[in-house]
Amino acid sequence: MTEHKHSRRDFLSRLAFSGDIAEMHNHKTLVCIFLRGGADTLNMFIPYGDDDYYKLRPNIAIKAPAPEGSKSADAERAIRLDDTYALHPMLAPLLPIYRDGRMGIVQAVGMDNTSGSHFSCQDQMEHGESCGRSLGGGWLGRHLASRSVEKQTPLSAVAIGTSLPEALRGAPAASVLSTIDDLKLQAPAGDAATVARALAKLYATELDLLATPGRITLDLLSRVEKMQNTPYKAAHGAVYPDNSFAQGLREVARLIKGKVGLEVASVDLGGWDTHFFQGAATGLQAGNIEQLAKGLSAFDTDLGAARAGVTTLVITEFGRRSYENSSMGTDHGRGFAILAIGDRINGGQVHGKLPPLSRGQEIDILGPSGLQIAFDYRSILSEVLVRALDNRHLDLVFPDFKAQEIGLVKRSVA
Repeated sequence: MTEHKHSRRDFLSRLAFSGDIAEMHNHKTLVCIFLRGGADTLNMFIPYGDDDYYKLRPNIAIKAPAPEGSKSADAERAIRLDDTYALHPMLAPLLPIYRDGRMGIVQAVGMDNTSGSHFSCQDQMEHGESCGRSLGGGWLGRHLASRSVEKQTPLSAVAIGTSLPEALRGAPAASVLSTIDDLKLQAPAGDAATVARALAKLYATELDLLATPGRITLDLLSRVEKMQNTPYKAAHGAVYPDNSFAQGLREVARLIKGKVGLEVASVDLGGWDTHFFQGAATGLQAGNIEQLAKGLSAFDTDLGAARAGVTTLVITEFGRRSYENSSMGTDHGRGFAILAIGDRINGGQVHGKLPPLSRGQEIDILGPSGLQIAFDYRSILSEVLVRALDNRHLDLVFPDFKAQEIGLVKRSVA
């Protein structure tokens, strides 16, 4: 009898996840989007006010915005933000968010890795480390581990795709999925409902500490099942494009609005390694930018009131060189710009000063030429975790790191 009881509790331990039903409904969520391949952010957030930009990129530079008051209908012109910066024309879907003060940009972000290697720089950024130091696990995993495990659910951390990103390594619980429909309780002959009812009955009679987590797990399964059985329709007129990136964001929106306790979602968008025929207002990179902008715009629209608790961060492993190469593309560089969207973001502005673009001044003895770095990438991540997600244990996420003040995220008024 004792042996049976222990084996039953072992089974419950494997199934049960901790959480609090009341708190599952009121989470703040970070959506982290990684542009894999090293995005050329100079052609996304265009420093049209700097003449060197056009001198160094005679074939791939984006046309300057039309003069204020002009009726020009040239769709290949950049979209003016201020006297220095403009958006790539394919970023037009994000302009209302920027003007609404909920989208901010930080210029000259980077790391101390001078290798120019996609793998090395992505690995370092996802682990949240300085070059040559291994902290164990990813920065998002450590963030989640630093929080109360009792307030987390099996869906606190989700990666959209087929594999767990390094950033989520070490999370107390993390799920990888392409769609919510992938989630189900494994049962003989597919009879999950019967198994769930039996487990619910079992948990109702358990008197030890596993009873509450068990019921929470089943409550979570019930929520997921309800979502699966209800055809999802994007709200507020949002239209998600038919590509894997946008559809991934659609699944994230479903999870957020389904109130399953989502705290962190990771979504990748690849194809940014534009050494050859990068294009300008149209072409290879423009297609990627269009996917990014339309996906983010649909996601933001779809969330509606739920977006008050959502912060979206767009990062890449390194930027490109400020000058085009002989193949009408750009090679690996250093500094880049990041994009953030949310009610907690100090938006409607570009934070940080653009480093000199002239080819002679930009040569960096630390590595491949490119934009000089003003802000360590961990300063951005730190500000988002502390001010947007209320992390109070930043020393556990980025030990021995002193963050710079950026001003990207608003300070709490409380």
